[in-house]
Amino acid sequence: MNCKLRKVVGVGETILDILFKNNQPVAAVPGGSCFNSIISVGRAGVPCTFIGYTGADVVGQQTVDFMNKNGVSTEYFLVKKEEKSAVSLAFLNEDGDANYAFYKQPPFTPAEWKAPSLSTGDILLYGSYFAACKGTRPMITKLLEEANKVGAIVYYDLNFRRGHAHELEALTPSILSNFSQSSIVRGSADDFEIMYGTRDASLIYQQHIKAHCPIFICTAGAGKIEVRTPEKSYTFQAPRIDNVVSTVGAGDSFNAGFTCALIWMGITKEMLPCLTEEQWNKLIDIACQFAGNACQSKENYISPGFHPEERGYWL
Repeated sequence: MNCKLRKVVGVGETILDILFKNNQPVAAVPGGSCFNSIISVGRAGVPCTFIGYTGADVVGQQTVDFMNKNGVSTEYFLVKKEEKSAVSLAFLNEDGDANYAFYKQPPFTPAEWKAPSLSTGDILLYGSYFAACKGTRPMITKLLEEANKVGAIVYYDLNFRRGHAHELEALTPSILSNFSQSSIVRGSADDFEIMYGTRDASLIYQQHIKAHCPIFICTAGAGKIEVRTPEKSYTFQAPRIDNVVSTVGAGDSFNAGFTCALIWMGITKEMLPCLTEEQWNKLIDIACQFAGNACQSKENYISPGFHPEERGYWL
C-alpha cells in the first residue's frame, strides 16, 4: 500500500488553552486532545484532516488559520455563528503538569456536519469526553461505521478526566461501544484508576478491554508503557525527558507519533494482531519521541520541522 495515499482523520473539540505558571499567564495556544494530535500529524508531513467545529469569533478564526498553517485540512471543520469558542485555563506545576479549569458548552453534533471519505489504510483518531458523550454520538457512530466498513485503523484514546467521574455510569455504554469498534485502545494509568480503581495494565486488559478490542496500550507518564495483545505482552520504559516545559500535549503527541509511525512503517489493520516485538518497539519509540518533543515547549504539539530520530529501522 502506498503510504502517501494514506491519511489520518481526527475528530474532537477545539479549545484555547491559556497556560499559567506561578499564577501568571505565560502562553495561549489552540488545543483540544485530538486537535493537538492532528496538529502534530500535520507538522510531521502526514496527510490529515480534522472534523469539528468552533465559534465564529476571533478565537475560532485563529484556530482555523492555525490548522491551515500546519498542514491540516479544514474541509470538514465548521465555524458556527451561534457557538462560542471554548477556553481552558491550565495551571502548570514545577514538573510541567497541569490542573485545568474549563469554560465551554456541552459538545453536540452540528446538523450540517459531513464525514470525509475514508479508505483502507486510513486511520481514524478519536477519544476523550467528546467521543462518549450523548451530544456527539451521532457523529462518532457514523465515523466508526464508515471506518470499519472500509477497513481503516481506528485508534481510541480514552483520556478520561476526573471531572467526568460522576458521569462514568452513564458514559460506560458509549465507551464499551467505542472499545468494540476500535482497532487500538490507548489510555493512561490515571484514566483507568479513575474508571476501574486500578493501574494494573494486565488486569485492565483482561477484565475490561480484551473482550471488546484486541490491542491495548497503557501509558503512565514517565513510567512504563504496557502493550497487551491476545498472544503477547510487552513492557517499554518511557525515555527520560530533559527540560520539560509543559506536559499538556504529551499524550496527544504520543498518539500522533504512533499513528504517523503506522503509516511510515506500512502497517495496516489486518497486520496489527501479528506485529513483532521489534515492530512494537519501533512504534512506541517514535510515539515517545513525539511526546518528548512536545514537552519541551509551551505548545501542545511537536515543534515545526521536528522529525523523529532515524534509527535505521523505518523509512
